[in-house]
Amino acid sequence: MIASSLYPRLIEPRIREALADTPVVLVAGPRQAGKTTLVRQMATHGMRYFTLDDQLTLLSALDDPVGMIRSLDCAVIDEIQRAPQLLLAIKKSVDEDRRPGRFLLTGSANLMTLPAVADSLAGRMETLALLPLSQSELQGSTANWIDAAFAGSLLKVVTPMVGMALVETVLQGGYPEAISRTGARRRTVWARQYIDALIQRDVRDVAAIDKLDQLPRFLRSLALVSGQMCNYTQLGGQVGLDSKTAARYAGVFEQMYLLKRVEVWARNRLKRVVKTPKLQFIDAGLLATLLDLGVAEVQQDRSRFGSLLETFVYGELLKHSTTAEGDYRLLYYRDVDMLEVDVVIENTAGQLIGVEVKAAATVKTSDLRGLKKLASVAGDQFRMGVLLYDGTETMPLGNDLWAVPLSTLWGHYEIDFLQNNPNI
Repeated sequence: MIASSLYPRLIEPRIREALADTPVVLVAGPRQAGKTTLVRQMATHGMRYFTLDDQLTLLSALDDPVGMIRSLDCAVIDEIQRAPQLLLAIKKSVDEDRRPGRFLLTGSANLMTLPAVADSLAGRMETLALLPLSQSELQGSTANWIDAAFAGSLLKVVTPMVGMALVETVLQGGYPEAISRTGARRRTVWARQYIDALIQRDVRDVAAIDKLDQLPRFLRSLALVSGQMCNYTQLGGQVGLDSKTAARYAGVFEQMYLLKRVEVWARNRLKRVVKTPKLQFIDAGLLATLLDLGVAEVQQDRSRFGSLLETFVYGELLKHSTTAEGDYRLLYYRDVDMLEVDVVIENTAGQLIGVEVKAAATVKTSDLRGLKKLASVAGDQFRMGVLLYDGTETMPLGNDLWAVPLSTLWGHYEIDFLQNNPNI
């Protein structure tokens, strides 16, 4: 995890806050995202470190979880999903001693989807997500795009990135090991081996799956529909799975932080909104590998880059949501007239910001149809519509709509554009 230590992680202050008042803190996210490096850097004096990737430690945890935890005052335990029975032992320990910051855990699977785990540590554990490196972390920006937008501000482009520079950034993804590789071919080799290792080893920590040989083909089928509504009957049929099994396998990949199912935004009174969730991969670099998409393929057929760019933007916004001051949900909008908004960000007050992604440098009136429809349907809840495009200028498009460079996702705070606009 050499590369991740070179960049400050924006989630670190949140982890320190949690350790100051919560007995158990879980840092969850995909393998190789930088969790181990971060928690080892943050471990306080006197905290013992264990990794359940070590076979002897794992054997001890599985054979005698209570005995292992009973001997510990404070500890870092890496890859806790490999022995979830440790969590019940941790519950017993912290019920006897509720000092904050006693256990700092990492997990490469979403353990909170398991009812027994969620119930056992309710009120005792805080979970924070560490995803692959964001462009903000790579570019040294601490500004949060989502917080700024809901405060009526757009970020200022510090490092313009357009054209092929943007393509290369999207294809690179955010995994520290991939970024540390010297070229595209070496990154692809790493990504393929990473995916193979997840399927061959880590899937077993999450679910009992009989036919692992079906998973690589199914994952590639999911990659082909990233950013689209998911039809599990159709997806499963391509690899010989029924719809229930296909949905369960997709859920396994979601637990492992490879992808997310994105719910549709709807107001209760709406009857015309399509209710089917869509799938989004979290890392555009891994998605590009699954699609065999590189710089040469994008140059030959630019249309293939559009859905990959949407995945990249979704991933960046998801990372912003994990480090934001506010609490946000990422949704999407689509109605029966086929009008769609790629990402709808909703805050706890129900206010919305619509984000549409465009892989071109020119903006047309037709690009705004989805945002305009969302604005009309959402009414007073609609704060702003943003069309992120492959350009360098921020331009007002009327009625709380803006064309904004993709590079603002890793920009710095800018207060000029919106705070003087009485409509925001």
